[in-house]
Amino acid sequence: MSVKVAIVYYSATGTLQAMAERLERTAADAGAEVRRRHVREIAPESAIDSRPEWRAHVDAVAGEPVAEPDDLDWADVVLLGSPTRYGNVASQLQQLLDTTGPLWSQGRLADKVYAAFTASQTAHGGQEATLLSLYTTVMHWGGIVVPPGYTDPVKFVDGNPYGVSHATGAENDAPLGDPQLDALDHLARRAIHVAERLAA
Repeated sequence: MSVKVAIVYYSATGTLQAMAERLERTAADAGAEVRRRHVREIAPESAIDSRPEWRAHVDAVAGEPVAEPDDLDWADVVLLGSPTRYGNVASQLQQLLDTTGPLWSQGRLADKVYAAFTASQTAHGGQEATLLSLYTTVMHWGGIVVPPGYTDPVKFVDGNPYGVSHATGAENDAPLGDPQLDALDHLARRAIHVAERLAA
């Protein structure tokens, strides 16, 4: 039976979207059944309209499936993605996480594999703090945090043992490079491999 992978993330302008799409392709190539789900946008329209790239992204993903707590329940592996907001999780993703109480109380989020990914304008813009914040929630659920660590040479290139991160630059348009793509591939494959070992 194939591993079920849920990629649940928030993306304002497309960076986390691109990261999630890469994870989706890699997980599918590894034989997993994949659900990629972006979380519902809750920012005011005035805020979205203040940035053309934000408005363009909201419009671009309007027809895509939106994340629900059931997606977390369904999965064996959950890959959580959030841009860094002052060193913390974006409120859009946090709102979804805050609705998981019924599943948590039934133990339905425990014993799954979790890993995370993020992006910010700068390399030291709170990325590690954001990943650790996500893992704090996972620990309350009783989930199994599977960080990439330095378990592959690619991690000595991207340098983040907590998850995968990307610095977009001041213009928020720096594309994902080979170090980030390789790290995303490793994150997905490692999480799936650990889930397969747990199932066995």
